Amino acid sequence: MKLRRLATAVAGGLGATAVANRTLARRADPLDPPLEGHQGTYRWRGFDVAYTEAGDPADQDVLLLHGVHAAASNKEFDQVFDQLSKTYHVVAPDLPGFGRSARPPVNYTAPLYVDFVTAFADDFVDDAICVASSLSGAYAVLAQRETGAFARLELICPTADTTKQRPWLRTLLRSPLVGTGLFNALASKRSIRRFNDRDGYYSEVSYTERDVDHQWQAAHQPGARFAPASFVAGYLDPDADLGAELAALDVPVTLVWGREAAVTPLSEGEELADRGDTRLVVFDETRLLPHAEHPGPFLDVLFDELAPMEEPG
Repeated sequence: MKLRRLATAVAGGLGATAVANRTLARRADPLDPPLEGHQGTYRWRGFDVAYTEAGDPADQDVLLLHGVHAAASNKEFDQVFDQLSKTYHVVAPDLPGFGRSARPPVNYTAPLYVDFVTAFADDFVDDAICVASSLSGAYAVLAQRETGAFARLELICPTADTTKQRPWLRTLLRSPLVGTGLFNALASKRSIRRFNDRDGYYSEVSYTERDVDHQWQAAHQPGARFAPASFVAGYLDPDADLGAELAALDVPVTLVWGREAAVTPLSEGEELADRGDTRLVVFDETRLLPHAEHPGPFLDVLFDELAPMEEPG
C-alpha cells in the first residue's frame, strides 16, 4: 500500500509539473529586440544567431558580448548601446543558446563559445574594441590569443572558473519533464529578482519590472534550458588560466569591476589585474553590471581610454 501511495504521489507530482510546464510555455511570447538598430541573423554551425548592429560602419568597430546566466541576452548593454553607436560601429550578438538566438539541444561547451566569438569577430569586425562581461570575457581573451581580432579588450568582471563540472546536473536539467520544471523554478520572476538583488545589481532601483519581464521571457523561449544547463553544471568554464592568458596578450586590456561584486569579488579582480599586468577600474555601489548601473561614468571611462585610438580630426 505504501508503495502504491508513493507511486500515485509521484505520478501526480509529475502530472502537475507537466501541466505547469505547458502553462509557462504558453505564457512566453517571442522575444522582442531590446536594442535599437539593424536586426540581423548570422548563420553559424547550424545556429541562427541574432545580433543588433548600429552606427556608421566606417567608424571604429565595437563588439559587445553579454555575460552568461539563465536569462542572458544582449539587453545587458541597453544602457550604453545607443550612446556608443553615435561614435562607433557597434555589434551586439545574442550568444548561441541565449536571447533571440537559436537554442537547439546540443551540448554547449566553452570551446563552442570561444569558436563562436572567433568566427563572429572575423566576419563582422576589424581591429575591434571588445567589451565583454563574465565568462564572455574569458572567451574574448582566448579568441584574441587565437586570431588577434581585437585592438583592445574591456572586460567586465571576467572569469574562467564558476563551478566544478557536474555531469548529473546537466543531464537532469536537460531532461524533458523534470528538467524543464526545475529550470522553470530557477528562472521564475521571483528567482530573477533574487539574482538581480543579490548578485546583479547593488541597488534595486537600477532595474525595473520591464527588465524582469524581458529576462523572464528570455528564459522561457523554446529550448531555453539547454545552454544554462551546461552553465550551472560547469561546462561553460574554459580550461584556461585567465591571469596567464591576460599576461600573454599584446593589446591593451582594462578590467572593470564592481566594488560590491559577490559572485566575482573585487579581490579576484585585483589578483587578476596583478597577474595579467592590466589596468583595473573599480566602480563603487555596483556589483556585476557597472555598465548597467552606472552607464554614464562607465562610458566616460571607456571614451577616455579609447580617445587615443581615434584618428585625429
